[in-house]
Amino acid sequence: MEKDTETIIGPSVKVEGDFHGEGSIVVEGQVTGTLKTNQDLKIGANAKIKADLEAENIYISGEVVGDLYVKGKTELKSTAKVTGNIKTKIISIEAGASLNGNCVCDQNGTMELKEDTQKPKSRSGKNDKSDIL
Repeated sequence: MEKDTETIIGPSVKVEGDFHGEGSIVVEGQVTGTLKTNQDLKIGANAKIKADLEAENIYISGEVVGDLYVKGKTELKSTAKVTGNIKTKIISIEAGASLNGNCVCDQNGTMELKEDTQKPKSRSGKNDKSDIL
C-alpha cells in the first residue's frame, strides 16, 4: 500500500475536523472528527484517532475511538484498540487486539455505508454509541 499512498499524517501532526481524500492514507499522528477515503486507510501503532472512519479497506495498529464503515476488509493488528462499531465486508482480528463495540460483517456486499445526512457523534471521550449502526 505504501507505494500508492497519497497522504501521510505524520506522528507530530494533529488534524481536527473533516478530512476527505481520494487516495490511500496513512495516519501516524492524531485525528479528531471524520476521516474518509475511497481507497485504503492505515492507522499506525502510535496513532490516536477520535473520528468516524470510512474507507475501502482499513488496517489498524493504533487507537481508534469512533465508528468504522468499510466497503472491503478491516484488519485489527495485535496492537489495535478500537472503541466503536464496525460495519465491514470482511474482518480480521489478531490476538491481542481490543474491540469494544458491535461488528456487522456483510459477506454479500449489500450493506449501505454511512449516510452523509447522519449527525456527527460526540467525541467527548465517553462511549455515546447508544444507537447501533
